[in-house]
Amino acid sequence: MLDLEPATRAFSDLLAGVRDDQLADPTPCARACLGDLIDHVDGVSIAFCAAARKVPLAESAQPPTADVARLDADWRSQVPERLAGLSAAWGDEDAWAGLTSAGGIELPAEVAGVVALNEVIVHGWDIAVASGQHMSCDPHLAEEAFAFVQSTVAAHPHGSAGLFGPPVPVPDAAPLMERLIGLTGRDPAWRPARG
Repeated sequence: MLDLEPATRAFSDLLAGVRDDQLADPTPCARACLGDLIDHVDGVSIAFCAAARKVPLAESAQPPTADVARLDADWRSQVPERLAGLSAAWGDEDAWAGLTSAGGIELPAEVAGVVALNEVIVHGWDIAVASGQHMSCDPHLAEEAFAFVQSTVAAHPHGSAGLFGPPVPVPDAAPLMERLIGLTGRDPAWRPARG
């Protein structure tokens, strides 16, 4: 069992630093702007909260998308509330036991919890660098995300469609977050072009 709260809190702190005029800015995810990723994590929070509780996604809830046009006007309060709900749901020991489903895929609940954590950490980094902020991450949680991505890359060394691109080489001596980001197919040195 992992405590996702430090990661969800750090993500929410980053959202407070995103300006409205940055929502269309590029991110390390080539086909997603900053607002797209915020929408995506909002949807991930809903989906993985349901996965933690082992209940079907509400009919009114859409699966995670990545579309800035879907952000509600109150996204600055709504997304942090949903992130807090995500960490609270995974704070229940029962959430980590047995099987659950996410995105229409049945998987061990303990794997689903780590997938949710990884989404928050990696997209938190995306949002931090795209908006000119610094991402702080609990080292233990970063290690858990790294181990998950490392095992995924071992099974799919050229990338996993819908998850990660081909890994970007990063020196073994690089900080853990840089190695994690490189494994997901992102360049840890990526920064937005400044006009």
